[in-house]
Amino acid sequence: MSSVPPGSGWPEDPADPGTPVAHDAQEVAKLAAESRTPAELAARQSVCRACPRLVEWREDVADVKRRAFAAETYWGRPIAGWGDENPRTLIVGLAPAAHGGNRTGRIFTGDRSGDWLFASLHRTGLAAQETSVHAGDGQRLIGARMMAAVRCAPPANKPTPEERDTCFPWLARELALVAHSARVVVALGGFAWQAVWPALREAGYVLPPRRPPFGHGVEVPLSYGTARVTLLGCYHPSQQNTFTGRVTAEMLDAVFARAVQLAGEDAS
Repeated sequence: MSSVPPGSGWPEDPADPGTPVAHDAQEVAKLAAESRTPAELAARQSVCRACPRLVEWREDVADVKRRAFAAETYWGRPIAGWGDENPRTLIVGLAPAAHGGNRTGRIFTGDRSGDWLFASLHRTGLAAQETSVHAGDGQRLIGARMMAAVRCAPPANKPTPEERDTCFPWLARELALVAHSARVVVALGGFAWQAVWPALREAGYVLPPRRPPFGHGVEVPLSYGTARVTLLGCYHPSQQNTFTGRVTAEMLDAVFARAVQLAGEDAS
């Protein structure tokens, strides 16, 4: 965990002494910018309390629980990015689910969307197991890292623009910390597509002057220094999309197989 610099004035999390806690957008921006490693960034995000509506919701859900998980202890905190610290492929989603990531402490873990996503990642060689049910289940990402545009579970899966903007520095800093190795960024859904664009620019990636419309399989060439990077669009594996057939297992596999191909082409 990160430590609070002497005399910094940062409040600490009582349950995790030594880790400074952000209580507003300005503190989020400062703590994110000062994070030197993905682990330090994860520690600081995991105790963030900058968005009152999201804090209240995530903690209420963790207290009331869903009947099927009544015996479990919910995480009930922000969900940090996880995976390889030197990833070739980045996967960006919207936000953790109330009874998925907010329960298990790991994004896309313990919900139906995650069932579809991890099965595809396993088939395409990006995940060690085909399921992700809880944070200690042995699952690991292979050459990949997963993160969310908004780190707390929002009511009705709809963060407000203010909440998205407050969380922005966490995403931008995480993208910057892994930019040395990342060669492919997969945006899951239109919200992630819109959120990741300015975050990539803030992190130092060079983007085209205009953002193309989101679409499944859309590819946008970017760069970071002398390295080629590709942004890929992918329909979100939400229950609405999978139940209606808007996204199929074959469609997910095609995007992630392409990600693996692109990441391998630029490997050195």
